Amino acid sequence: MRIAIVEDNQSVAKGIAYRLEDRGHATDLIHDGIAADEFLRGDGNDLIILDINLPGLDGLEVLRGLRARGDARPVLLLTANAEVEARVRGLDAGADDYLSKPFDMDELEARIRALLRRPVQSLRTALTLGPLSFDTQARQLSAEGAVLDLPRRELAVIEVLIAAADRTVPKSELFAHVYGTGADHDDSAIEAHVSRLRKRIKPYGIDIRAQRGLGYRLVRSDAD
Repeated sequence: MRIAIVEDNQSVAKGIAYRLEDRGHATDLIHDGIAADEFLRGDGNDLIILDINLPGLDGLEVLRGLRARGDARPVLLLTANAEVEARVRGLDAGADDYLSKPFDMDELEARIRALLRRPVQSLRTALTLGPLSFDTQARQLSAEGAVLDLPRRELAVIEVLIAAADRTVPKSELFAHVYGTGADHDDSAIEAHVSRLRKRIKPYGIDIRAQRGLGYRLVRSDAD
């Protein structure tokens, strides 16, 4: 899964990101409400962790904007205010759940798992192409019913490629999904992941086609 973390305390944001990335998720970090409002209009995240107290635009306004645009993605609110009134305002604004600071990382993960189990229109749990099937909740790739043992970076690559269907995925988009926005890695790292993944899925009649200057596309090997 790809998770947006909107939190102005950079230490807290990085701590959450490190924990989630260790569990195999990709993350995007945003520290300002105005920047978050703009970013969330066109990103591809599956879930949003949103702090209420943000500079520029508070989290509740960001949340109301999401819901006004018909964005049904799960939102977990973070709040330093444990008062019932504050929690009610957040839920009324469209939050799916809330967590009061300070919080335990294990509880944060449990609440994320619970949100991702809920049926959300924009959240698909099974992505398929031919004999390949990617389970977005278990984060497993299966081929002809058998689970393939893949490193988490390669799982992230196949997740975004299989979700794109026939669309060519720009290398920059693939990089952001695998490593997160602003990650300190070279774009060429994606090429190594793609090369290894291509060898693993080739026996099942699926190929990763590179289009110079454009990106990558997942296709059947016999496709024109």
